[in-house]
Amino acid sequence: MAQAQPLFVLQVPSPVAANAPQQPAGTFTCTQPAPQVYLLSFASPPDNRLTPAFNATFLLALDVIEHRLPKGVLITTSSITKFYSNGLDYENAVKDPTFFSQSLFPLWRRLITYPMPTMALINGHAFAGGLMTAMMHDYRIMNPHKGFVCLNELDFGAHLQPAMASVFRVKLGMTALRNMVLESKRFSALDALKEGILDGVGGPEETLAFIHEMKLVEKAQSKSYGLIKEELYREIVRDLDSAGDDAKNFAARELDRSRRDLEAKRRIDDYQNGLGVRSKL
Repeated sequence: MAQAQPLFVLQVPSPVAANAPQQPAGTFTCTQPAPQVYLLSFASPPDNRLTPAFNATFLLALDVIEHRLPKGVLITTSSITKFYSNGLDYENAVKDPTFFSQSLFPLWRRLITYPMPTMALINGHAFAGGLMTAMMHDYRIMNPHKGFVCLNELDFGAHLQPAMASVFRVKLGMTALRNMVLESKRFSALDALKEGILDGVGGPEETLAFIHEMKLVEKAQSKSYGLIKEELYREIVRDLDSAGDDAKNFAARELDRSRRDLEAKRRIDDYQNGLGVRSKL
C-alpha cells in the first residue's frame, strides 16, 4: 500500500499537568490508499490504550469520515507495530463512573452501527478491550506473522459486562468463545481465522484485495447500510445503550450470588449435623 498524503490528522490530547507544556498523547491519521477507501491509523504510545481522550478522538475521526468524505470503506489500524490495542487503562477506567457509559460504549456503538463497511486491520496484539474494539468492525484481517488476540479478563479478575460479551456471542461460535473467555486462550492469526474471529490474514495489500473482491465500496453506497447493521446487531446495540443499568444489575446479581452461597453453606451444615459426627468437609 503506497504512502498517501493525509486527508486529515487529529491529535489525542494528553492529560493536563500543572506547569507542563501540553503535548499530544497520540494521533489519528486518515489517508486514502484507494478511491473511497479510508485508512485510519492511530498511534497512542505505548500500546493504544482506550482512554477517554483516545476514544473521543476516535469518535471525532469517525464523524469526519462520515460527514466530510464520500461514502466508502473504513479501515482502522495501528501505527505502532507491536499493538493494535492493548485494551483499557483498567485501573483508571473502573475508578471513573462515566467511562463505560459515556466514553467506551458510545465509541463501540458508533463502530457497530457505522453506515459504511468497516475493517480492522490487526497489525499486532489485540487484547481484551482492544479485541472487543476490533470485533465491533464488520470484518477483521490480521498480520499472520505477528501478534495474538485474546480476552484476558480472567487473568486480572475483571468481569465481562453485557455489552462486552454480546458482540462475541453474536459473532462467534460458543466453543471458540468458551476457549477465549474461560481459558484466556491466545489465538494466533491462523488459529483465529479457523475459529471465525478473523475474515482473513495479511496486511494492507490483502485488505485492499478483500475490499475489491467483496465489492465493499459499491455496497457502501446503499442508503440502508447503517440501518441494516442496527438490526443485524440489535442485541449488541441494546446492551451498549443500556450500559447505565449495568452497575445496578451487577449489584442485584451480587446479592443473588451471596444468597445462593448462604444456602449452600446451610445445606452443608445440615448435612454435617445429620451425620452427628464432625465432618472434614
